[in-house]
Amino acid sequence: MKKIILTIAAVFALSFANAQDKKEGGSGFASGDLFFSGRVNFSNSKTGDVKNDDLTFAPSVGYFLTDNWALVGGLEIGSSKDDNGVTSTKQSSTGINVGANYYFTPANQFSLSIGGRISYTASKDDSSGTDVDTKEMGLRVPVGLHYFVSDHFAITAEWAGLGYTTNDNGGDGADKTNTFGLDVNMSAIGFGLLYKL
Repeated sequence: MKKIILTIAAVFALSFANAQDKKEGGSGFASGDLFFSGRVNFSNSKTGDVKNDDLTFAPSVGYFLTDNWALVGGLEIGSSKDDNGVTSTKQSSTGINVGANYYFTPANQFSLSIGGRISYTASKDDSSGTDVDTKEMGLRVPVGLHYFVSDHFAITAEWAGLGYTTNDNGGDGADKTNTFGLDVNMSAIGFGLLYKL
């Protein structure tokens, strides 16, 4: 995994060097641009009789208010299932997020961005045999890389970076869990596709 990340980083770095002083066709961003992006993550694992399935679908939309600033918003829908051959448990979540991104070189083929997101996620877990509903509020500062492979399509990568969350742990008098931290795990980078109208 580390080799893949380093290879992708090297490709981005070389592309950045070549694209700094030029804008090819209509690639890159400008004021008034509307774009759609998203990612899909799926994993399936099996060890003996123990099976695990995870699926995440996260579409988003953005609009450039100026050449550098874009408003962004998105959904994140996730589900997972664990089966040990005797019992089966399921978890599901639905979240929304809104915020803004600042793009350092928006008109170029390659661009770096930093943003701010406020999120709300509702989750359901039946691991204990009864459904437990939890609610989580979050604030994070993601770092993004965007590389246009054509005038309208770009490959994106986003790293969560700095974040804060508060989870009600099901409510009903349960103590809340507040988490603040900097995620330095570079294997947690999320890759996706972007389409600019």
